[in-house]
Amino acid sequence: MTVMEAIEARRAYRSLQAAEAGEALARDLSRAASLAASCFNHQPWRFVFAYEPVALERVKGSLSKGNRWAQAASLVIAACSRRDLDCPNPGRELFAFDTGMAAAFLILRATELGLVAHPIAGYDEDKVREALGIPADMAVIALVIVGRHLLPASDLLSPAQKEGEAKRPERKPLEEIMRLNRF
Repeated sequence: MTVMEAIEARRAYRSLQAAEAGEALARDLSRAASLAASCFNHQPWRFVFAYEPVALERVKGSLSKGNRWAQAASLVIAACSRRDLDCPNPGRELFAFDTGMAAAFLILRATELGLVAHPIAGYDEDKVREALGIPADMAVIALVIVGRHLLPASDLLSPAQKEGEAKRPERKPLEEIMRLNRF
């Protein structure tokens, strides 16, 4: 699979079934994330992989009602960072951007492996910290929900979510997101 094929195949599916998850997968995904660019190579990201049943259930308890579908996940990854891990760049805070780039590499690698890696923001950050032992000074930037795509769509999904599984959401036209040489 080429990089472009992985980009085109990547979807934030919600209908999931179990996938094999463990330390080997965590290391594989971490390796991909570790190769992302970062300001002055500071690599400010930290990822916590929850796959053991007790840890997985604790972190799932932090999810919002709208993310009920994520109960079927085999792996939940907390993407974390904090300001002091950033590079010295007065007036700019790049740690969240850099962590997002690393998470994107991780997500594309998961896609290449035939997995769904769906990033979410619907969680209680304090509960995630408590569930995974993440220090209070560390920002939980996103969770990535991992499993295999399940068809037909899971009963955990709302009717609207089931409909969304069928086709990729519309993308904005390039003319709306792209400028050439000047804004």
